[in-house]
Amino acid sequence: MRLAVFVSVLLLACAGALAAPQRGVPQPDVVFAFDSLHGIASWLRQNGREGYVGADVADAMGIARADGQALLPAWQRGFRSEEVLRIAQILAEGELLLFMVQRPDDQVYFYLSTPLGGLHKAFLSIPSRNVVMPLERSEAELRFREEVLYWKDRSASP
Repeated sequence: MRLAVFVSVLLLACAGALAAPQRGVPQPDVVFAFDSLHGIASWLRQNGREGYVGADVADAMGIARADGQALLPAWQRGFRSEEVLRIAQILAEGELLLFMVQRPDDQVYFYLSTPLGGLHKAFLSIPSRNVVMPLERSEAELRFREEVLYWKDRSASP
């Protein structure tokens, strides 16, 4: 009888361990983000053009800069398709990726991430109204994922 109880408890424990998520194993979205963001960062380092991130954008995103430093060096690429301008930047001094999307309706979206992680911050700027506001997490994640897919495709083409 005791053996039957022991075996039953052991089987339940094994079944629970198999059903429980394993620690240290990345979930599919994390793997997607890591693989894609790392590839985009590498592509920008190799194929990017010298550019900069302005102090106003750095401050809004919480990117550290020295006092009085107006421009942060970055490697960047930009493309226009129809009426949408997209720019991806990797800051030369760090491991920060910044994506910018300017739409014709006077809306500019900013997404800050790292090559080893996902989205850290997202903002919407409306220049004509001098407004900058954070995006809600669900909207930001969806739009960020679209940008990562766009840049993943761009970085894979010759």
